[in-house]
Amino acid sequence: MALRLAAVQALSAILSPAETACPKPPSSTTSRRRLATTIASTAALLASSQLPAPAAAVELRITVPEESSEEAEAVVRTHARNLLRVKRLIDAGAWREMQAELRASASNLKMDLYAIINARPADQRAELRRLYSNLFYSVTSLDYAARDKDERQVQEHYGNIVSALDEIFAKIM
Repeated sequence: MALRLAAVQALSAILSPAETACPKPPSSTTSRRRLATTIASTAALLASSQLPAPAAAVELRITVPEESSEEAEAVVRTHARNLLRVKRLIDAGAWREMQAELRASASNLKMDLYAIINARPADQRAELRRLYSNLFYSVTSLDYAARDKDERQVQEHYGNIVSALDEIFAKIM
């Protein structure tokens, strides 16, 4: 870490002119030379073995789904039930708690349905993606309606979620 700090300080010293009393600005040739020298010294410093090696592996689990469609099918009903459990919070008028539970359960369900849809044959995927889109549009709309505490809209979007889940499960199960 100290070596990197020294490298940064050396670069800043090279880039900032030491001769501030110079009556005329440096020519473009001088600037290019300074830039070339800076780049060469930086490359040499970074390529040197004195710097600690970077981490051996980067974890990419967030971007690469590791769940197979069989695993997703095994838990998708549970995640759908968890999504539908927000009804008790809607009835109680606990808007903040409902939003938090909605977001948590919807994200799990979203990953499961995505894995299941991608494992289906190409001719079935278009319809399933449309249903998937409608479902999560309703989830987002429910979240916004809860934020605005609009009980009529909340009930409407919750009903849309229930019917969208019924349609999806009729197609995938």
